[in-house]
Amino acid sequence: MMRALKFAVTAVVVIIALLLVVGVPSGFLTSTIAARVEHDTGYRLTIAGASRISLWPTLNVSLNEITLADPKDRDGSNTMTIGRLQADMTLSSVWSGQPEIRELIVTTPVLHVPLLRERHREAPAAAKTSEAKAAASTADAAAVTIQRVTVTDGTIVFSNPRDRVENRIGSINVDAVINADRSIQLQGTARASEHPLKFGIKAAMPVPPLERQNIPVDLSFEMPDMLAKPLTARADMRLNGKVVMINALSGTLDDGAFDGWASVDIASKPLVKLDLDFRRLGFATSNAAAPGGPWSNARIELNGLNYVDAQIKLSAAEVAIADMRFAPAAIEATLAAGILKAAVANLGAYGGQASGEVIIDVASGNPNYAMHCDLVGVRALPLLESLAGFDKLDGKMQAKIAVRSAGASPRAIMSSLNGTAFLNFQDGAIRGLNVARMIRSLTSATLSGWQESRDETTDLSQLAASFSMERGQATTTDLNLVGPLVRMTGTGTVDLGTKSLAFRVEPKLVLTTEGQGRATDPVGLGIPVMIDGPWAEPRIYPDMAGMLDNPDAAYAKLREMGKGLFGANGGGIGGLINGLGGLGGNPGGNPAAGASGSAPGGGDLGAAIGNLIQQGITGSAAPQSHGRTIPAPQGAPVDTPAAPLPSARNNQQDGPPDSQPMNDVLRRLFSR
Repeated sequence: MMRALKFAVTAVVVIIALLLVVGVPSGFLTSTIAARVEHDTGYRLTIAGASRISLWPTLNVSLNEITLADPKDRDGSNTMTIGRLQADMTLSSVWSGQPEIRELIVTTPVLHVPLLRERHREAPAAAKTSEAKAAASTADAAAVTIQRVTVTDGTIVFSNPRDRVENRIGSINVDAVINADRSIQLQGTARASEHPLKFGIKAAMPVPPLERQNIPVDLSFEMPDMLAKPLTARADMRLNGKVVMINALSGTLDDGAFDGWASVDIASKPLVKLDLDFRRLGFATSNAAAPGGPWSNARIELNGLNYVDAQIKLSAAEVAIADMRFAPAAIEATLAAGILKAAVANLGAYGGQASGEVIIDVASGNPNYAMHCDLVGVRALPLLESLAGFDKLDGKMQAKIAVRSAGASPRAIMSSLNGTAFLNFQDGAIRGLNVARMIRSLTSATLSGWQESRDETTDLSQLAASFSMERGQATTTDLNLVGPLVRMTGTGTVDLGTKSLAFRVEPKLVLTTEGQGRATDPVGLGIPVMIDGPWAEPRIYPDMAGMLDNPDAAYAKLREMGKGLFGANGGGIGGLINGLGGLGGNPGGNPAAGASGSAPGGGDLGAAIGNLIQQGITGSAAPQSHGRTIPAPQGAPVDTPAAPLPSARNNQQDGPPDSQPMNDVLRRLFSR
């Protein structure tokens, strides 16, 4: 008997030892836990996995495959699942009735947050019941002490099944330490849409209940893909029912200080109210177009605008978006029902001012945009370079723009632009292009791209054009450039989607020191010039098809050039031609006509310039080319040899004095 009793006691000790190490099945506790959670929170708790209690080396409770759901939720969009929940605590604290949890470990939690398109108000009675339950839960929680919380591989899923929208914040890892003085230190990392982020929070928690008590909070937030430097902030938070009040907000963003206030109503669809004043506000963006490259085809995610309402006021001494700079800036924006409206007034932009409004409508699924703006005195070069990678135009810019578009990427937006624009540039220059040298160069070769040297410029007093835009094609019929010694008119189209040009222009020179004020019309090449291809490297070449289709008209134009250069009587012809190195001649074979200058409009000069252009086209240095020629005036013998033109001395006696500045211009223009 004694021997059997001794064996039984030994067996019980062994079993107890094994239970202490392996764990005691605690399935009988799950129903009690689930009932208590539903009573306190209104959420239904389900424990599908194993539940155990271990007593060695410390008291340890673990629950697996937990689901916490709202009974009123039919589509499962408002649930939370936890892969494993483990609590380590001291046995003595459990016996005392005030459990002290040394560490609470939450593994692979997934929180599902519904995205609502419309705001719903809770009934007052339901609100009171909820507040009563929250107060009871807070009172019970006061009896429980938690020293550390660790979250591993968590996920927050924002979804709207009806819209088939789902966004995630994943890879959430959090380590929170709660000190004896109720202060909390929290550090965490996560990934939002593949963008890494890091955050830290320090808060001093008051004694419960927390309702309407100030909670001092320090926040740090890092997101390298969007913020060049970390965001740091300090504020006093207060809970007022379902509204989180953020008062005395201050901090730094990208080395710029800011202050203001905010509030978030989380009763249903969030309503955010924000009023901030920044010293400097900067944003980085990965959708900006590379200089000279195509527009980005990366999708711009804007669906989130459907699921939050906002009232925002922002002011800043300087705003930096990618390479764009604005100072100062004051923006007022409202967001409701998926429509964002943002207005600016007297926005400082590159030495000038801008005013206007931008509307983004994402309610229909495919984003739609509308914008109207006025620009006054804005420096064109940095603005166009930062917006479109175009660095060939400088000057003070005045513009009135009204456009609309649709699309989910920068390329789609630019390719579907519709609207109107009026642009006026004053007191600037076209960079990389010397129109006078271009006229000379086009007689011998096509220009591939702008002239390489950035020192090559054409000063402009004014460049104006109005554009009509349809499906990304901006067309103008009134391009007009006026410079000190240059004029240019033209028509053409800018393909905004592909960043290309297709223009037909007629450049002219004002060959007098009196400039544009001279009564005589300026003198042009006589042949329209084509500019087409990518706007970073376009081709520039004469429209030879028009010239060859009607050579008589082209020759008549050259005769007009003689009239414009030297007057109706052709005075100074010989001296100027001699100044070009003795090139010239009379293709008509009538020396007398050349000597007297009696041909209408300085015909000898027209022939001489025709030969010069002909030489450039064919590459011949001789006065008469073996290539295609411009015909002589009607009635002149074709085979008559050319005779030298009269000397400059004789012409100076019969006509007005020669012009040395004019000689210099022509020499630079046509000399090889």
